[in-house]
Amino acid sequence: MLRADAIATLYFFRPLRSLISSGRCGVPILMYHSISDSVEASSKHPYYQTVTSPRVFEDQMKFLRDNGFSSVGLGDAVRYLEAGGAGKIKPVVITFDDGFRDFLTNAFPVLERYGLSATMFLPTGFIGESTQRFKGIECLTWGEVRDLDRAGVEFGSHTVTHRQLRGLDWKDVEVEVRSSKATIEERLGCETVSFAYPYAFPETDRGFTERLRALLHNSGYCAGVTTVVGTAYGSDRYQLRRLPVNGTDHRSLFRAKVGGSYDWLHTIQYASKLCKDWRAA
Repeated sequence: MLRADAIATLYFFRPLRSLISSGRCGVPILMYHSISDSVEASSKHPYYQTVTSPRVFEDQMKFLRDNGFSSVGLGDAVRYLEAGGAGKIKPVVITFDDGFRDFLTNAFPVLERYGLSATMFLPTGFIGESTQRFKGIECLTWGEVRDLDRAGVEFGSHTVTHRQLRGLDWKDVEVEVRSSKATIEERLGCETVSFAYPYAFPETDRGFTERLRALLHNSGYCAGVTTVVGTAYGSDRYQLRRLPVNGTDHRSLFRAKVGGSYDWLHTIQYASKLCKDWRAA
């Protein structure tokens, strides 16, 4: 049985989008977490699941390859957007949060097979010389990160401890943002230019998001991604939207997501955040 967001996407918003073209140039930024055959709790709604099976992941990567998508890094995506979509490429950014080791074993071989690149965001406090765990899942080691870096994988910051930054003392926010960047740069010997916000992005708190944008800019980042649902556009390089992907996304829904037909969900997401803010006030 299709879930509600899939029904709305496939039977209303996708047909509507085919009739109405906004003319805006966007880039789908896909958000993955774990690529494994692990089974998530049955009580977890499909929308919130973060595990994608290797079989489904390979089907999704094959779809991208077969449909002419070119995987690019966040820096290239930002330049593409700010140039108004100039060029003949059909860009997509493939991102992975949390630094899980199953990226190395289950995702990277597939990416290589289909000629695709990826960006991995590391919570540096869980990346060690020996294998550590985050959320009960094994993480990459620094040796494995270096090997993947040499193989062309881009690494960005996902803070140090993966805490929700909103609500922390601002000095702690600065440590999470700057120390994680410095650690990756020291370990890899190259500049770290991208940042992924952990947990729900507090887009309704304009004071916080403006302050965070300034911190990212002043810390030397050139791009930042969030958990805000949707296709990325060029309005704000530090608060780019992403499309969540997991193992419950069959090919029709995946096609609709990368085609922009899932962007409607941001309205629901934003309204939900406003309601939570109102109840907390």
